[in-house]
Amino acid sequence: MSIKIFNTLTREKEAFKPLEEGKVSMYVCGPTVYNYIHIGNARPAIVFDTVRRYLEYRGYDVDYVLNFTDVDDKIIKAANELGEEVPEVADRFIDAYLEDVGALGVKMATHHPRVMDTMDDIIEFVNVLVDKGYAYEADGDVYFRPRAFEDYGKLSHQSVDELRAGARIQVGEKKEDPLDFALWKQAKDGEIAWDAPWGQGRPGWHIECSAMAKKYLGETIDIHAGGQDLTFPHHENEIAQSEAMTGKTFAKYWMHNGYINIDNEKMSKSLGNFVLTKDLIAQHKPQVLRFFMLSVHYRHPINFTEELLESAKNSLDRIQTAYHNLEHRKSASLNLTEDNAEWLEKIADFKRDFEKEMDDDFNTANAISVLFELSKEANIYLNEPQTKLAVIEAFQDAIMELLGILGINLNTDKELLDEEIETLITERNEARKNRDFAKADEIRDLLKEKSIILEDTAQGVRWKRG
Repeated sequence: MSIKIFNTLTREKEAFKPLEEGKVSMYVCGPTVYNYIHIGNARPAIVFDTVRRYLEYRGYDVDYVLNFTDVDDKIIKAANELGEEVPEVADRFIDAYLEDVGALGVKMATHHPRVMDTMDDIIEFVNVLVDKGYAYEADGDVYFRPRAFEDYGKLSHQSVDELRAGARIQVGEKKEDPLDFALWKQAKDGEIAWDAPWGQGRPGWHIECSAMAKKYLGETIDIHAGGQDLTFPHHENEIAQSEAMTGKTFAKYWMHNGYINIDNEKMSKSLGNFVLTKDLIAQHKPQVLRFFMLSVHYRHPINFTEELLESAKNSLDRIQTAYHNLEHRKSASLNLTEDNAEWLEKIADFKRDFEKEMDDDFNTANAISVLFELSKEANIYLNEPQTKLAVIEAFQDAIMELLGILGINLNTDKELLDEEIETLITERNEARKNRDFAKADEIRDLLKEKSIILEDTAQGVRWKRG
């Protein structure tokens, strides 16, 4: 079965066929680096990192670009407030972004381009659009004419006239049409600026991504991705200026992740429900945050509450417990190869089911359900009178491999979870009841190694961490 992607452009699931066999070019819109990122920024970082990981698991060589907008009105404002230079502010928050998403298991991109390092390419891009008549200069500013681009509105599925009805010309703008958007902004006194044919200034937001995508991935790319809020105007404008410039399709597949709500309300500064990623990482295990983000299909909205985050923790603990139960049983398993085929085929079926769900527009929610079933089956196997080492290890390998595709790694050396301790104590009690004292002692010694102290009382076995 081939991978299918829901393409925002066509609003249909389409079979994925990259431009070049075995290779994928993928551009993801990154943050404007004027502050620490919030969990709304973290979601696309996790979602599209997972898409990349799955494509690589499927054998594709993925050229993955995630940009940084390092010059912008918000960064200039932050620099003025802090009494610092714009590059200094950008450097600090790029480092903070990489630290936050790195903790969440996000791999470094193949390229992390910055606007300041792409200025010559941006200026050349704007020049071509002016020469072709798609853009015009007005007193140091340069604007793009959406009406000159025949397919404007095709991504957001709106007509030019519908878009025109909601457009306004702001004070100081010298547009021909309210729908026109800035490619180049004339510098204000004291602002950071670059020399260009239209005078000193800096680029508009939309042109930056078009120029960086073209520079690092070429005129046509396989996948362009970002948050749902970027569909219009950002990605719509990228398509217009890129295809006007090259005369070619800009991106074959457009992917957008859904919004994050906080306690069923849209996250916003005005509502005071703004949650920074770094604060969540300080309070919760990053792997739990990633697991939570992937527990809902990427195109659907996700509701963030402490209760749902705790539920995600418990769900991940269930999988971890199954893994550790398998680990505990290894030493008591027989190193035999006969009669393993049925169980090994069951494990292979789970992997195929996982792939089937991920092939269907990267449905991580359903893929996680498969992981739960795999863990449940592992626990069923542990009730077999005799367990085989090959099957135990096959279960463990499958759990680790499928979690790894989701970017989640179990720390097999960390302390036991409460649920694991309770499970081991129950096993020890059963062993003692069955007069299997060797097994009971083995479990006691394992708990002792993990600094778990057992106390036999009239009410049963109590435990505490030593």
